[in-house]
Amino acid sequence: MAPHDLRRPSKRAAISDQQRRRELSLLRQSQNRRDAQQQARCLASSILSLNSQNPEAEIEQTDGEFETSSETDRGSVTPSKDLDVRQASKLKGAEARKWFARQLMVPEWMIDVPNSLSQDWYVFARPAGKRCFVVSSNGTTVSRQRNGSILHHFPSALPAGSRSRNASGTGQSYCILDCIFHEMDQTYYVIDMVCWNGYSLYDCTSEFRFYWLNSKLEESGACSTPSHYHRFRFCPIPVYPCDQNGLWTAYTGEMPYVKDGLLFYNKHAHYQTGNTPLVLVWKDESCSQYVIDTDSKGQIPSQQQMVLELQNDGKLATSDDPPVVFGCLDRDFIEKTGLHPGNLLRFAVSDGGLSFVDGKLENADLIYLGKANRARAFADSYSKVLFQYTVRHSPLKIDELLAAINSSNDQEDKPRDVEMAG
Repeated sequence: MAPHDLRRPSKRAAISDQQRRRELSLLRQSQNRRDAQQQARCLASSILSLNSQNPEAEIEQTDGEFETSSETDRGSVTPSKDLDVRQASKLKGAEARKWFARQLMVPEWMIDVPNSLSQDWYVFARPAGKRCFVVSSNGTTVSRQRNGSILHHFPSALPAGSRSRNASGTGQSYCILDCIFHEMDQTYYVIDMVCWNGYSLYDCTSEFRFYWLNSKLEESGACSTPSHYHRFRFCPIPVYPCDQNGLWTAYTGEMPYVKDGLLFYNKHAHYQTGNTPLVLVWKDESCSQYVIDTDSKGQIPSQQQMVLELQNDGKLATSDDPPVVFGCLDRDFIEKTGLHPGNLLRFAVSDGGLSFVDGKLENADLIYLGKANRARAFADSYSKVLFQYTVRHSPLKIDELLAAINSSNDQEDKPRDVEMAG
């Protein structure tokens, strides 16, 4: 049971404008209605037809799978976010990975506690595993990881997901599920539903998507024990209102999978492709094995490291849209080291650290370490860099989340003055 005697701690120094961007994102989604049906149809076709990537080029990801791709690639022909299926299916290598990664909704890392956490947010324990899209269509089911490579090609009980005699769904139907494949029990844990039986859910709130996810998935038989026509089991994730009991249950409760942090969903959020502040990820050592980034040997380096993209003017930027600039390389240094725009470069945070003014980055003391792994397709996001920085210096703790909920509840319980008509 969650503790109820927590008091909100002193306010943390602002190092991010995440709350303002949450408000803008909600406003923007209400103004920008898109052709969600066409978008879902294009994505489903792309997942089924996109050239399969070399599995050996696949990146082994933990925290990195929350990052989103850069909006532009200065070193090559940039695949547009709005490519149709025929164009997208011809992309290869890094271009295919960049295009495909943009189709996922990617959570930002929680830097500050959202307002109205208990009223407007859900929370659930994220399974450890491989993030992927699963599409069922025309009698088959395909799962693709966020870099575009095929994870599994299999029959399933999803609508139009197999050629069995009892398969549901018409010839035109298809489903798109946002999943995490949990290796230990060979189960696809469904964290979101993008399309069901041909009906697009892009412009539906997460509140509605979670309702449909639970009801439709159970009805389809996809949660049943694997069989010849249903090779892998699908399972919805327990989602809780983000009150004290819900947060505490997600944080400490037993789950059928290994936890890798908590995910927070704004109840009003649509399924937005790319980075969104309306979905947040948070971790500590109690709910994740991967909190502080490790190096290639699995060791935690003494200094925080980050990957930034070199732009045409020598600036070093994150993968956000618009990107956040962390510094600039001298032209002579760029020429001497043979670097080119679009290169992904690895840096360490030196003794000067990162400094912020009014929630924005003012200065970054960085040391150049070299080029990032060639298999990597994109730079770190700003929220990931900040989360890694705060984890090392002043982590956002579970007690602060619980105290914020308690404080919000206290505000709701306060009596309000009501002007009476005389």
